[in-house]
Amino acid sequence: MKLKMIYKDQGSGGNGCPSVYLAESGELVVQGDSLDAATFGELANVLPGEGAVRIAPEVLLGAVERLKAMGEVR
Repeated sequence: MKLKMIYKDQGSGGNGCPSVYLAESGELVVQGDSLDAATFGELANVLPGEGAVRIAPEVLLGAVERLKAMGEVR
């Protein structure tokens, strides 16, 4: 699966996360800090192989705005 970075936390410096990528399938891939075990345990219906990460709301909103500008969503 090929990924294209569409947005990165502006406060994270030159490297790091969180970041949001657009996959060639049209799905989004989110890179962020893993949840601790206690927080992960609060998730509902987690299937084998699934994971979860933390990102700030403004990173998600920035990614949506970038997708709109790219013409990927309306």
